[in-house]
Amino acid sequence: MAIQTTIRNANLDDMVALLRDQQARKLDVVAPATAIRSKGGLIVVKGAEAQIDSDGVTMVDGTYRPTDVFDDGISDKLNIPLAYVRRMRNERPDLYDANVNGWLHGKSSRKLDGTIETIATPDDRSFLIRCFRGDDDETGIVRALLSNQYGVMDNLDALVAVLDGVKQAGVDVEIGRCDLTERHLYVQIKCPQILAMAPELLKGYRSPFGGDGATLPVVFAGLVLRNSEVGSGAWSLAPQVIVQVCTNGMTVAKDAVRAVHLGSKLDEGVIKWSDDTARKQAELVVAKTRDAVKSFLSEEWLAGTVEALERKSSAPVFKPTETVHAVVTQLGIPKGHADGILEHFIRGGQVTAGGVAQAFTSYSQTLDNADLAYDLDSKAITAMEVVASHSK
Repeated sequence: MAIQTTIRNANLDDMVALLRDQQARKLDVVAPATAIRSKGGLIVVKGAEAQIDSDGVTMVDGTYRPTDVFDDGISDKLNIPLAYVRRMRNERPDLYDANVNGWLHGKSSRKLDGTIETIATPDDRSFLIRCFRGDDDETGIVRALLSNQYGVMDNLDALVAVLDGVKQAGVDVEIGRCDLTERHLYVQIKCPQILAMAPELLKGYRSPFGGDGATLPVVFAGLVLRNSEVGSGAWSLAPQVIVQVCTNGMTVAKDAVRAVHLGSKLDEGVIKWSDDTARKQAELVVAKTRDAVKSFLSEEWLAGTVEALERKSSAPVFKPTETVHAVVTQLGIPKGHADGILEHFIRGGQVTAGGVAQAFTSYSQTLDNADLAYDLDSKAITAMEVVASHSK
């Protein structure tokens, strides 16, 4: 059975079930470069130190299929251009093997004037490798190649701690969409009872999904949990302004609460994260969550944020096509999505800076790529500000 690594628009129960399955498959090992080899585009770990404890012997040796995230690590740690890494693995696994093994193991030499000259010496570093075990003889998955000083905060632990922090804060919430990619966990937390009227922010807006802002000019507060187990960013909890008529969520990224994944140097061998480590991480997340709930799930914060947004949302857009394409380019969004955002802008009928923000957050809901979807939500307010600054 193939290992499931992603899920889109899941409910909380399905997300927890998937994270529990992944937790049971996890294998974390700190291995020297000499124990890591590429063969046929797959990663072979051989000779890494096993761990013997009350659970028995945990063996590491095996074959693992690399993910795009692992290729990011190969590019970063071995200083090979990422585009070339991806092309080699997709088109020339023999070259992928040669480059990865050459830089990890060295040993290249040439004969010069009768003497053997070493071109490259073996890499003397150790790396944290995050894997999923396969079933029986099935090839596993190697998820990330990280520094051996990376502090892990697992997705299941992060989610449970956040829910505990919300509960301790005494605020009633609903869990919205849950997404898991190879890079991130995302969970939307809604608080519909913390609401505000936003007539200027929604003036003239028609949701592409039905309903309009004039009839229901209401927004409510929410939070977005984001975590990465593979080195793609810090744990964070960011506030959202959610539009009731269409569930568009504008993430206020600048106010996000974060916890960076930093740790002490890890010894070689299989990593069994201690109960004490997990407890300390959970306590930190619970405390930060309580603070975030107190700060952001309040009528005062929501009213102040809506007022600030409305000061910029009414700036007119005179050239929609040029404006949307320019903003997409400036914010580093893949160009192939500019037309989709423009379509949502036109369908929204709000020819203002606020309409650009709404287009970002409505278009994001149609994407299969959850990483890009949440990126658009987090850049919607910036897009509005850029448009407003150029309309003066």
